[in-house]
Amino acid sequence: MAGLHVRSILVTGSNRGIGLELIKRFIGTPNPPEVIFATCRDPEGSQAQELRTLAAQHPNLMILQLEVTDPSSIKRAAREAEARLSGSGLCLLLNNAGVMPPSTLESATGEDMLSVYNTNVVGPLLVTQAFLPLLKKASQESRQTGLSCSKAAIINMSTILSSIERTPELFSFVPVISYRCSKAALNMLTKCQSVGYKQDGILCAALHPGWVKTELGNFKPGVQADLTVEESVRGLMKVLCKLSEEHHGTLVTWEGNTLPW
Repeated sequence: MAGLHVRSILVTGSNRGIGLELIKRFIGTPNPPEVIFATCRDPEGSQAQELRTLAAQHPNLMILQLEVTDPSSIKRAAREAEARLSGSGLCLLLNNAGVMPPSTLESATGEDMLSVYNTNVVGPLLVTQAFLPLLKKASQESRQTGLSCSKAAIINMSTILSSIERTPELFSFVPVISYRCSKAALNMLTKCQSVGYKQDGILCAALHPGWVKTELGNFKPGVQADLTVEESVRGLMKVLCKLSEEHHGTLVTWEGNTLPW
């Protein structure tokens, strides 16, 4: 895809939905990455069959077992990725894995909140920490000036539901309290990363993929999501091409618009 020249990428939660479609899109670009890491909790399970089929057809695709709530799993995946990269860095990290169980102000429990935070906030934090040395190496190796996904980038998959300013207009339709709060926290993590890693030349941004027809998107019986996975990821790929300093530390939609925190 014009404007995006990524030597290596890693996408968490790659066995289905948006994550799987991102892998397909990167494979299908005119100049695909030399190395594509697709991670999921159970690479040998039935839900990873399509991913395994893709890996058998494309030698640049490597599947890594990675459970974002398991620090040892994350560290092991980082070691395997480093070995596969053979001294090169990791250009693009897409923290896509996440959960969205139903919850309301009345039904949410402490256990629910902590479980969702562990996956949606702590997971991206630990994954980024583990792969940070490889991201810094990619930035150092790059001849590009400024910030971009082609140089080195951390992209966290967020949502419009995380926007505190937009909550009044969306709350009654989609409460999902634990999910909303966790993604708002992920936004703060993204902002902190943007400040902390700017000197390293690493672009940090959060993306809203739209309301997509995935397992997460079909949370309200009788109501259909707006976008197909293909439509969402087509937009996300265009946005990834255009992300630059002006998007550093912001929340951007699949259409390329900036959302208020």
